[in-house]
Amino acid sequence: MPRTLILLRHAKAEHDGPSGDASRELTSRGERQARALGSLLAAEVGGADLALVSTAARAATTADLVTEGLPVARRENLAEIYQVSAHDLLQIVRGIDDSVGTAILVGHEPTISSLAAHLHDTPEDTVGVQVSLGVPTATACVLEIDGAWADLDSRGAHLRALVRPSV
Repeated sequence: MPRTLILLRHAKAEHDGPSGDASRELTSRGERQARALGSLLAAEVGGADLALVSTAARAATTADLVTEGLPVARRENLAEIYQVSAHDLLQIVRGIDDSVGTAILVGHEPTISSLAAHLHDTPEDTVGVQVSLGVPTATACVLEIDGAWADLDSRGAHLRALVRPSV
């Protein structure tokens, strides 16, 4: 069964949070980006079976606003997504149940772009090079996967689109 993985960097956030980095909230621009991104992703993938969301305020709020436009059946907030390596994120993705056809993971840089670049089967193409340099806020990397989540590894997906609102 083909699967879709959406790796999404949170929308534009404040520079400082009241109690540290994890408490940084979205700016008004970030809120507009997240809402617009929800509609764009709905047009790209229809909906998602599962959202895995960092517990950092900016990621959680991004997910809240994105899912106003993108239907998501189930959401899990995971502290493990915040301040981890791409390898750690891959382990989280590998743990997704095979009944899930489309999953969205809302997290942070540099792990979102690092994981997308690691998984992409054609790293030398234009989108592969772009992602390897990092992705801006409110950018979704849409990857197609042919096998089971548990078997996902390096070059095991195709990065079919970068989705980013123009706000």
